[in-house]
Amino acid sequence: MLTAQEIRLMKSTGQKIAVTTAYDVAFASMAEIAGIDQILVGDSLANTMLGYKSTSEIGMNEMEIFTAAVCRGAPNTHVIADMPYKSDETPELALENARRLLRCGARSVKLEGAKVEVIRTLRENGIEVMGHLGLLPQTAKNFKQRGTTEKEAEQIFQEAKILEALGVYAFVLEHIPEELGKKITNAVSPVTIGIGAGSGTDGQVLVMHDLLGLHNKKIPPFAKKFANLFEEGVAGFRSYLKMVKD
Repeated sequence: MLTAQEIRLMKSTGQKIAVTTAYDVAFASMAEIAGIDQILVGDSLANTMLGYKSTSEIGMNEMEIFTAAVCRGAPNTHVIADMPYKSDETPELALENARRLLRCGARSVKLEGAKVEVIRTLRENGIEVMGHLGLLPQTAKNFKQRGTTEKEAEQIFQEAKILEALGVYAFVLEHIPEELGKKITNAVSPVTIGIGAGSGTDGQVLVMHDLLGLHNKKIPPFAKKFANLFEEGVAGFRSYLKMVKD
């Protein structure tokens, strides 16, 4: 299993890091067998697994259940657990909730934004943290690309430097211009994991349902479908239905 430090070392050797989301035993096991570097139990499970419109509609109870399931399915993979909406409002609350996720088997936690005191508290207590900058789905009022103006790009860049100083081992860069993704990646020591941030980051993360084609919805423009399990599944159900009816 890769440690946070080993993941950081991958940057210095030029190795790209592949991250996918997963939410249950079966798909976590598939990802581990395939050799995926890290699995993120994303709060995107609110949308992909539970049918909610926003990631802000789930809390710690859901994250604990799904994190534990993924850790059982991929016991030899570094699992990152998302800190759900409002679970990190204060340093004290964040520490309590991060420890709950680690007890489920997660090796690190991810949280959105440059929350200085929260991240400092987690790091002082030995908890490995993955940050998340750019588009922040938990609080975003729209899903337009971030960092398109000089002022906004500079703010994201400075937040990246802040996270570096706080000792995060990595952070996600979501839906920002490719040039900004490259600039940040070249300027900081933590690993940068892009999602809609171009190819110049240290690695990439995709939502499992997008990359495996597990739904029939339109995927984001920066995502890519590597399989079409939705159509395969429908075909399988139809074959089963025909067998029963015949």
